[in-house]
Amino acid sequence: MSNDPDIHPYDVSLASFAGYFLWLGTVGFGGPIALAGRMQQDLVDNRGWVSREDYVEGLALAQLAPGPLAAQLAMYLGFVRAGWWGTTLVGIAFVLPSFLMVLALSAAYVRYGGLNWMQAVFYGVGAAVIGIIARSAWKLTKLTIKKDPLLWGIFGTLGVTTAWTSREIVWLVVAGGLVTLARQSLPKRTEATAGVAVPLLDRLLPATAFPMASGSVLPIFLFFGKAGLFVFGSGLAIVPFLYGGVVQGHHWLNDRQFVDAVAIAMITPGPVVITVSFIGYVVAGVAGATAAALGVFLPVYAVVVLLAPSYKKWAKNPQLNAFVCGVTAAATGAIAGSVVVLARRSIYDWPTAAIAILSLAVLFKWKVPEPLVIGVAAVAGLILR
Repeated sequence: MSNDPDIHPYDVSLASFAGYFLWLGTVGFGGPIALAGRMQQDLVDNRGWVSREDYVEGLALAQLAPGPLAAQLAMYLGFVRAGWWGTTLVGIAFVLPSFLMVLALSAAYVRYGGLNWMQAVFYGVGAAVIGIIARSAWKLTKLTIKKDPLLWGIFGTLGVTTAWTSREIVWLVVAGGLVTLARQSLPKRTEATAGVAVPLLDRLLPATAFPMASGSVLPIFLFFGKAGLFVFGSGLAIVPFLYGGVVQGHHWLNDRQFVDAVAIAMITPGPVVITVSFIGYVVAGVAGATAAALGVFLPVYAVVVLLAPSYKKWAKNPQLNAFVCGVTAAATGAIAGSVVVLARRSIYDWPTAAIAILSLAVLFKWKVPEPLVIGVAAVAGLILR
């Protein structure tokens, strides 16, 4: 459909609308910003299936609310098109392709992970991932921190503490939001409400509260459900949180496997947080992968269904925006700190250091697709090992 002014944005069938997101989830690489830009180009500019106003509002919601940006934007556009039913269809269509790809890669990894060729592949890929995350952290910093000294202070605090402790300290993330909230001179009663929400959740669902029961996927679902509440903007924001719980808390994966999990997310299209399916598969097979994916995406779905109807009323609230700015700065700092944490596990000799540095240099110099960088690194790993 062309972008004809006589065509109403919602004249397109729901099947065609969901089909677009099935296609985007199958071929969409480049991270959340690239996927969001692709939606604007395809749905707003080229096809006229979404109005510019609806797109901009959906993008703002995806930036304000917890959840991976691209998935949340897609679900919001589905809601605008057909309510909760549209959200459901679009969400499934967008996530399903990458979920199935990660499932296949996870099965191969578990079955052949001990083979020399697969170890050699991830020898190179793990190092390249460090370069990719470092570049993403830099781009997010430029986008979210800008020249605000307070936000830089929050960013630095989370960066140092994450690198030092090898885990994201959730109460510091919340504190970052409260500090920027205080700058807006918010009334004390509202401050108190915002201040207890996430710490209370953290008390109810601590990272190690659910020891893995034999044959049970409930602990996986609950852990990743909690993780989904702390992803702001880039799906990479979940990496430091996951490392603290998956590796240090539950001991579901070792350091090497965790870096491989991030690498698998990088070489598949769709949202980066689909890496949780790999973790779930390693722990409990297909059921574990499904529980992990449902856990991390259900909060996103719930946020859209619950907030979208009244979104226009509160979207421009200055206090809410200030809180989210602080949380986003903290999450960006945690991503930067996680680069140090993961680099200690992936860069341990001259070849891996060279791969990481070259990957970073190439990504800064040219607009090279990340999967291509991963592919070259995989070949380098095979040659070197």
